[in-house]
Amino acid sequence: MDGVDLIFKVAAIGILVAVLNQLLVRSGREDQAMLTTLAGLVVVLFMVIEQISLLFETIKSVFGL
Repeated sequence: MDGVDLIFKVAAIGILVAVLNQLLVRSGREDQAMLTTLAGLVVVLFMVIEQISLLFETIKSVFGL
């Protein structure tokens, strides 16, 4: 996954979660809005953790650790 692709994916997830959150809050479903926000956060964290793992593997291979 390219760095720019990751940024666009995170931004798209953020926009989607924000829209869903607003729709759910305006319809009186605050609990589901919070769960939607948490689900979006977890998805983004998994994407970032995967990239951090790749970064550490690259650093290990560069320095021969």
